Amino acid sequence: MSKRLLSLTVNGRPRDMAVADHALLLDVLRQQLALTGTKQGCDGGECGACTVLVDGQPRLACITLAVQVEGRTIETIEGLSEGRGAHGRMSALQQAFHEKLGTQCGYCTPGMVMAAEALLRRVPHPSEAQIRDALAGNLCRCTGYVKIVESVQAVAECGREPVPAHGLAPHEAAGHAGPAADGGSQRGRAA
Repeated sequence: MSKRLLSLTVNGRPRDMAVADHALLLDVLRQQLALTGTKQGCDGGECGACTVLVDGQPRLACITLAVQVEGRTIETIEGLSEGRGAHGRMSALQQAFHEKLGTQCGYCTPGMVMAAEALLRRVPHPSEAQIRDALAGNLCRCTGYVKIVESVQAVAECGREPVPAHGLAPHEAAGHAGPAADGGSQRGRAA
């Protein structure tokens, strides 16, 4: 089995590791980096449970070779909350999913949150149609998507400081707040 050195940034931290040429990004995140928030669902790019952000864009980690993201910035669900406050508080979007009951069993939630995060960075006040389109590649077997869409709308309506790709809010990047956070388009079924 051939291996190569892979250099990338994961949740704001530079990482260098040896990976097999055929290793999937999902396996590297879960097995080598112990970032288990990214879920393994269908193993075929159909469900969206493994959605992560690669350079700010949603990407399905179960069908992405790790070597394809050499030198890129990867963000996982853990990166949205890492370092926020003393105990790693949730991001505004994660909090909205909690408060608006956008999670049921929770298995699809990390992928849904990451897809929604990419949308909100690109379009801070999306329409319901834009939200549904952004989440179209993410399946949830527990809900009818109403609470998930409402969770994203709640963040869009109340506003929030956008979190740039490196995980720092603008006031944190300027040095006015606490510690730094560590922080492919997908199409599928309509949500």
